[in-house]
Amino acid sequence: MAEIVSKQLKIGMEIHVELATRSKMFSRSGGAAYPSQYEAKPNTLCDPVVLALPGALPVLNLSAIEMSMQVGLALGCRISEFTKWDRKNYFYPDLPKGYQISQYDQPLCVGGTIDIPANEGGTRRIGITRAHLEEDTGKTGHELPGGHPYEGSLVDYNRAGTPLLEIVTEPDFDCAEDCVTFGRELRNICRFLGVTEGIMQKGHMRFEPNVNLEFTLDDGRQVATPIVEIKNLNSFKAVLNAIQHESVRQIEAWKEDGREMGPGMKITRGWDDQKNVTVLQREKEDAHDYRYLPDPDLLPVVIDDAWTSRIRETLPELPMSRRTRYQEELGLSAKDAAALTDERDLCFFFESCAQRAAEVVSNIDAAEAAVQVAKWLLNAGVRVAREREVEVQELGISADQLSGVIKLRSENALGSTAADQLFELLCGNDESAEALAESNGLLQVSDSGQLDEWIDAAVEAQPQAAEDFAGGKDAAMGRIMGHVMKSSGGQADAKMVRERLIERLRN
Repeated sequence: MAEIVSKQLKIGMEIHVELATRSKMFSRSGGAAYPSQYEAKPNTLCDPVVLALPGALPVLNLSAIEMSMQVGLALGCRISEFTKWDRKNYFYPDLPKGYQISQYDQPLCVGGTIDIPANEGGTRRIGITRAHLEEDTGKTGHELPGGHPYEGSLVDYNRAGTPLLEIVTEPDFDCAEDCVTFGRELRNICRFLGVTEGIMQKGHMRFEPNVNLEFTLDDGRQVATPIVEIKNLNSFKAVLNAIQHESVRQIEAWKEDGREMGPGMKITRGWDDQKNVTVLQREKEDAHDYRYLPDPDLLPVVIDDAWTSRIRETLPELPMSRRTRYQEELGLSAKDAAALTDERDLCFFFESCAQRAAEVVSNIDAAEAAVQVAKWLLNAGVRVAREREVEVQELGISADQLSGVIKLRSENALGSTAADQLFELLCGNDESAEALAESNGLLQVSDSGQLDEWIDAAVEAQPQAAEDFAGGKDAAMGRIMGHVMKSSGGQADAKMVRERLIERLRN
């Protein structure tokens, strides 16, 4: 058999996003992705439309359409002036009607691009083919309440009918790492827009990579393996591992069966998280197998320029733009800017703290205030949050309190160690930074008389160190400083102590 001399991985992504509307796509029943309905008991978010009872007719959800327009605009898509609804026919126990209402040939959002940081450096531009609206299916399970196994299948229709935005990319990826980066970026965009909370464990976002390989043989022949669609991945770890596994498996499969890309060769596989392998599910259906037909119960949606413009005006500043602004205008490092924009709630908390610090701390400008806030949140904040097993923005420290810590430090009223202690004390405490620092004895003492007493005692206790420092050995100051800080309980103004030691022992 001919040997492979070069190979290229090609990946396109399909991402399903459950929209956080109060009601479902075509009925008044509660939406499963709406926060207050996360813990609804099985089969309680149902009505005649969801269950496809005779005579029940669908009605469009305006919020779902406008949320989808927001996502499309954020991804640089063109919003279609005319879009319609189609029935996608197939049988599955969690699909009560026997068909899914979707959009086939006239989707809501068309075209678009998004730039992401590339795994090999720089950026990679990903093309967006389309984004169309449809309804989610129900969920089948094989466990009774309490986790007891069940031989049959149990169906929960709470998710059925929830608005689902399917985003389809061009096959512009050539590594699993960039697919994960894209997934994280898209999740963050959707969270900033407020269209979903993006909780992966609840199925708010599900990823379906379409993977194949193109390679050149030593006899010059070009080969492409059949495209494999990996279904319903609900974690970034699964996306990474599934694609990496498939990139190896497809070569081994080609060596065994010689199958190449062609009509009827698409395959659907699932992901086994326990065994870290993909498993065959079925030969992939083509569009005609679903017998798409226009839905006779739903009118098309006609979108004019005024409607699109109104939705465009609702878009917030998106993560990519914020990262650039944080670096160019505020002077944050690329690493810090990325960390602050990786989570919507942390980003908003950072901005509120930075704005307040710029108002409260008179001797620093807005950029320096932002840098100081970022340092506190990404260092002390992350450390304490890990210890308490919460998110940084959930620590219970307010923008006013953090600004107070920065103000005390800028005025040299607080040492670095004491500032760290104060930050931790403020988490979950309603007192002001200054009041809590004073009540806990954390404020620095700058009284010259008191400092001289501590210095006198330190010089007397460390005569050799005093002699060495006076003779030009700078390192000897550490022993004297240590004695002063121990005597003062950390309250001595370290800067003033250094100045007075130099003045006394060297001048």
